[in-house]
Amino acid sequence: MIDMMGTLDLPIEPIVMLTGLGLLLGVMLTIAARTLKVEGNPLAGEIERMLPGTNCGQCGFPGCTPAAEALARGEADVSMCPPGGRTLASELAEKLGVEINLSAIAEKRPMIAFVNEDLCIGCCRCFQKCHVDAMVGAPKQKHTVIAGFCDGCGKCVNICPTECIELREVEPTVQTWYWPKPAPVLLDIPA
Repeated sequence: MIDMMGTLDLPIEPIVMLTGLGLLLGVMLTIAARTLKVEGNPLAGEIERMLPGTNCGQCGFPGCTPAAEALARGEADVSMCPPGGRTLASELAEKLGVEINLSAIAEKRPMIAFVNEDLCIGCCRCFQKCHVDAMVGAPKQKHTVIAGFCDGCGKCVNICPTECIELREVEPTVQTWYWPKPAPVLLDIPA
């Protein structure tokens, strides 16, 4: 209310009550969060941090979190992650203390999808299948791929009715280039 002098006269009781109620509920939520906390498997958390985190589903699980939980329980093979390749499989085998035969695992180079726009009919099947929204297009329009988003899972390749999508190796740039290991050379030095 405004009094004769033009100042605003607010009742203080509702403000104090709401502030007190907010503080009380905050304290109760803090206590509940600490006492009712559900501890997860710490090994699953460590494994999840090791996985690529693309949630591509190539391993047969809907994402990296369920895959890490299955690995921690021993229900999945350490070589299940195609994007991780041999490096990840050997790191997971070391972490879990299991033996692994790396000769059966093919080393994949990073791949991205490429759309041949001359063959694209704009059916949107690839657009609907892409879990990282790397496909751009509209119905009955040509589609293209945002290379920075594509994780190379290949789901769009398998669903395309005109076979206009293919996976191509990522061309190295200054940011992604690495010095390759030299090929082992057997020196034939006479004694």
